[in-house]
Amino acid sequence: MAEITAGMVKELRELTGLGMMECKKALAETAGDMKKAEDLLRIKSGAKASKAAGRVAAEGVVGSYITPDGKTGALVELNSETDFVAKNDEFIQLAKDAAKLVAENDPADIEALSKLKLASGQTVEEARQALIMKLGENMTVRRMARFATSGKLSAYLHGNKIGVMVDLAGGDEVLGKDIAMHVAASKPIAVSKEQVPSENIEREREIAKARALESGKPANIVDKIVEGSVAKFLAEVTLLGQPFVKNPDETVEKLLKSKGATVNTFTMFIVGEGIEKKVV
Repeated sequence: MAEITAGMVKELRELTGLGMMECKKALAETAGDMKKAEDLLRIKSGAKASKAAGRVAAEGVVGSYITPDGKTGALVELNSETDFVAKNDEFIQLAKDAAKLVAENDPADIEALSKLKLASGQTVEEARQALIMKLGENMTVRRMARFATSGKLSAYLHGNKIGVMVDLAGGDEVLGKDIAMHVAASKPIAVSKEQVPSENIEREREIAKARALESGKPANIVDKIVEGSVAKFLAEVTLLGQPFVKNPDETVEKLLKSKGATVNTFTMFIVGEGIEKKVV
């Protein structure tokens, strides 16, 4: 039998919002399989789909940059070992400067970025090494994303831990900033339902069906319940379907239509997303 650690129970609690004993039991029943345990709890308790992107598992910052014409921009995630270093001004500045280099030079990958020169004359790698020596902690440039558009780019940073860039056609600067802020708060996984991966939809369909059958619903209405659940899921995880954070009475889709605007795409970086943090 797989060992069920306190860290596993904690992670499952963060995913589902359920109690420690419920999570521990589900992990035991699924031999420690996190995804199966989450599905089991969602079937039995009706827990909502998790926003996995909301789990912060390492320290660092997100740096952003947009060119003055609003047509080109970039996001860069710079990781550190502790939050103390992540609050260092030089560390934060390096992330911003790296994002500017990505926007202006379009490096092929992190290695190519590391060789580009900052305004100081140092390369990104030389600056990183110097900061490691000064602050006594390892740090890495983890990922980057570059954007080029015929529309207008808008960015939003939430405490330097969440970075969002939105490619907007139409509207104005205020709308772009509002949409970027909404993405950071509500964490959609796609702009529209057509962009949601089919495997995500199928997973929700299977969970909804198992939940309906478990509750004893008649077979002739199970399909309707399942489709209703899937439609609700798509509204919750897509930008257009979500209630706008500044006015929950209207969806983002309605807001955009009222402004004559559309969102081409968006990208969100959350510091440490997908990195397993060492528990001491």
